[in-house]
Amino acid sequence: MNDAMIDTPPKRKRRRKTAARKRTGKKKTPRKYGRFFLILPLCTLLTAIGVFFFVPQVWQELGGLLPVAERQKPANQLHEIREPDTAEQLARILFIRRAVEARLDRSNYVPIEHISPELKKAIVAIEDRRFYEHTGFDLTGMARATLVNIQYGRIEEGASTITQQLVKNLFLANEQTFTRKAQELLLALDIELTYSKDEILEMYLNVVYYGSGFFGVNAASEGYYGKSPAALNLPESSMLAGVPNAPSELSPFTHFIAAKKRQAVVLDTMEAQGLIDARTAEDAKMQPLIFRPEESEKNKT
Repeated sequence: MNDAMIDTPPKRKRRRKTAARKRTGKKKTPRKYGRFFLILPLCTLLTAIGVFFFVPQVWQELGGLLPVAERQKPANQLHEIREPDTAEQLARILFIRRAVEARLDRSNYVPIEHISPELKKAIVAIEDRRFYEHTGFDLTGMARATLVNIQYGRIEEGASTITQQLVKNLFLANEQTFTRKAQELLLALDIELTYSKDEILEMYLNVVYYGSGFFGVNAASEGYYGKSPAALNLPESSMLAGVPNAPSELSPFTHFIAAKKRQAVVLDTMEAQGLIDARTAEDAKMQPLIFRPEESEKNKT
């Protein structure tokens, strides 16, 4: 009987296809990555639409955050700004700077030159490895985070840059809506056009929450270790840098084991990025941390 007339059972057909793939060396692309490449263009399109339609709303809401006294403040009372190309750009830059100044708490503020280099490197490594390359939002980082999250089936890696996190801390409510995300991207871009990278990092370190009631790097450094941010060593810095990811769950006072695991992730990330060598990373993991005793006991009760 002709083989072409024989109805091959489905299972045998699947086995033959598998055997054929093994002979040709071709591998089937996992479905999860296939879904990613379908979702990414859609997300990009939706973001572009949101940026187009929500620009007026962003500026209206941001204007509402600016007190009248701040709006009327002369330009020479603000920080020195980069020379803009047009009067419109100058107005936009001044608008952003005044809005930011209205939201910053300068009473506990620390200039970046008075913050430990180890902490600055640790924060950038774990929160935003491409901080010095992107312009407020990182499409490469978003794609990488999406792949990782699809692979694990849950949120394992965030996609917000340090600039986006600064925007959220200063201006936006903590809600996951498309409108809010479009606002976040627009404001992040304006922050990048208005401030230098060091200024952005300085503001971020001074406004972010480090757990146990400590807002800003000065409060966290004094609260956890009883020392200034400039005096933090690598073990202390790597511990502190890991907290903003989940402050209520990673405070070394209330969740020390989880905080130590996160510290190890920070140090491994710094090693992978060539910021420290393997020996330095292991030494930092093993070095005991000395916390401020009265604050530690207060947080345990």
